[in-house]
Amino acid sequence: MSQQIDYNDRPWLDPDAEPFIKVQSVSKHFGDFTAVDSVDLEIYKGELFCLLGGSGCGKTTLLRMLAGFETPSSGSILIDGINMTDVPPYERPVNMMFQSYALFPHMTVENNVAYGLKRDGVAKMEIAQRVEEMLAMVELTQFRKRKPHQLSGGQRQRVALARALIKQPKMLLLDEPLAALDKRLREQTQYELMNLQEKLGVTFVVVTHDQEEAMTLSTRIAVMDVGRFQQIGTPTEIYEFPNSRLVANFIGNANMFEGRVSENGTDHVVVESKDPACNFYIDHGMSIQEGSKVWVAVRPEKIKISKQPPGETSTNSIKGMVGDIGYLGGTSTYRVLIGDQRIVEITSPNLNRPKDGNPPIDWDEEVYLSWEPSSPVVLTK
Repeated sequence: MSQQIDYNDRPWLDPDAEPFIKVQSVSKHFGDFTAVDSVDLEIYKGELFCLLGGSGCGKTTLLRMLAGFETPSSGSILIDGINMTDVPPYERPVNMMFQSYALFPHMTVENNVAYGLKRDGVAKMEIAQRVEEMLAMVELTQFRKRKPHQLSGGQRQRVALARALIKQPKMLLLDEPLAALDKRLREQTQYELMNLQEKLGVTFVVVTHDQEEAMTLSTRIAVMDVGRFQQIGTPTEIYEFPNSRLVANFIGNANMFEGRVSENGTDHVVVESKDPACNFYIDHGMSIQEGSKVWVAVRPEKIKISKQPPGETSTNSIKGMVGDIGYLGGTSTYRVLIGDQRIVEITSPNLNRPKDGNPPIDWDEEVYLSWEPSSPVVLTK
């Protein structure tokens, strides 16, 4: 019996679901430079969608086109079924939260939050009620009379978020919203942002260069490079099933091995690699010809490290020498030298406290690396 798909959680899998945002063949040129190159994208209502990529990949330009601050050179943008390509920003059902927060320094928290409603001519009683509700939602009621310089970075971030949300937009665009926060506060605020988005049901589109942030926040991620989408999927799909070496290396770390397909059965693939000298056995078939050049990616946390050889060493096992160890408390990272120059990285959880303070595996020790047949990913590009 097939498992029933919950389309409420994953509307992009529902063939009858209508996307809330449709980006159709959109390009943006600045002179001879192409910032966004004929991209297509569908985002569904209530998603927390991340545009992820390095500097200059086109993600912020695309966000600004969604907001109306930039006009596409070609293509169209539809929001809730309406073509927004030539609609100015102030007429779109969209609000944008900038990386700098752009708070008014001379205004109190409550006046910053109320500013947009006052500009729209909303009645004073309604403004007071909505500001009260929004401040309570972002837990800033007790700071309502303070000015931005009297707040922490996380509190200023929540003021900017409240100001953007109080106008009840159908979509909120966030440009690197957590970049100004320190690591610990950024991690805490990620979950606050997720809870708030889920409570309001507003569609969020977030631009970030931080892979961990995108993985934590999003329902789906679009990985961008040189103005194009390289892969679109859930965090699990992007991480566990990257479609290229670029994506595998950009999302987390991956040990990459070049080889050729020596055997391709209905339920397995064998890749023969010379660097290192190893046969990779993968426990699922692929549509690929024997003899084809491929790359095999193995994530560091999926590799077991031991001073004892595994029971079977003809496949999915290599021997090496520990070159470096990084102790991170909960985990240790090992850099193991294979052959003359090749480095393989392994991440291992520290499940037990070492006896007498001595690490279970030390520098310059000979070790064996092994992994399960389900762990490697075969990439053709």
